[in-house]
Amino acid sequence: MTLDLHRLWIFLHVIEQQGFSAAAHKLYMSQPAVSNQVRKLEESLRVTLVDRSSARIRPTAEGELLAEYASRVFRLANEAVSAVQQLSGLQTGRLVVGGSTTMGTYLLPDLVAEFRRQHPGIECHVFVGNNSTVTQQLLSGDVGVAVVAGTPGEPRLVGEPVLEDRMVLVASPGHLLEGRGPVTGEMLSGERIVLREPGSQTREVQERTLAGWGVTAPPHSDAWGPEVLKRCVRAGLGVALISEHAVADELRTGALVELPTREPAEPRVVSLVRRRDRILSPAENAFVELVREQTGWPDQSDADTGS
Repeated sequence: MTLDLHRLWIFLHVIEQQGFSAAAHKLYMSQPAVSNQVRKLEESLRVTLVDRSSARIRPTAEGELLAEYASRVFRLANEAVSAVQQLSGLQTGRLVVGGSTTMGTYLLPDLVAEFRRQHPGIECHVFVGNNSTVTQQLLSGDVGVAVVAGTPGEPRLVGEPVLEDRMVLVASPGHLLEGRGPVTGEMLSGERIVLREPGSQTREVQERTLAGWGVTAPPHSDAWGPEVLKRCVRAGLGVALISEHAVADELRTGALVELPTREPAEPRVVSLVRRRDRILSPAENAFVELVREQTGWPDQSDADTGS
């Protein structure tokens, strides 16, 4: 049996657009032509791929399975084209890298900038989100490689440790705990804690570290992203555990203060992650090698002064 790739492409659009008319608009085809091609695909496979019994079409079980394979087929084709186009010495091409929020904000820009200096002909793009969002982007193929906090729990992804990140406890200047010596879990009892949003790997580390100090179910406020978290702490909404790199500027200028703890938080691993079955393009491979060469985080004081 031979599968018509043109019909498969049309069928995939129908599923992704959730309708024949929307797919026709996307493909610059008439609605009857789209319907006819999907029906011919069904006839060739001798199965019903689309449930047409309601206003919004849905794939049957067979259709859902075929759509998943179709998505992989065309994604692999795009990767192959990209690899062929970039084969000539990384002179041209496109690189899309992802980063979990902390890594994407405080580590990834310097890495991408260094990559761009080495390969000025490559068009570079950066996607930043929390770990769960970056995972979805990797699985969909929209992002080729990513630098994230922690290790991937999704079996379709593979990660390798490249760096470490230390979490520190910070507060606003003049906080009651400032200058009282190493902070213990007992001293944090009753303190409001500012936590990152659910789905963030930082949130997991915060909760695990606090639990290790004997601080469970503390009064807390959620903050979406490290910048919001820092602003909340500066405003006096509570204390927070956060990456030392995220607060380097604030600690240097005195906008925030570090509260030394009796039991330091365990360093968390920084991982380079990609989809297990993805064939990396030359640009992606070059970026992976650049990350592997890193022996530490960029010196932020040098970056700030331009030296």
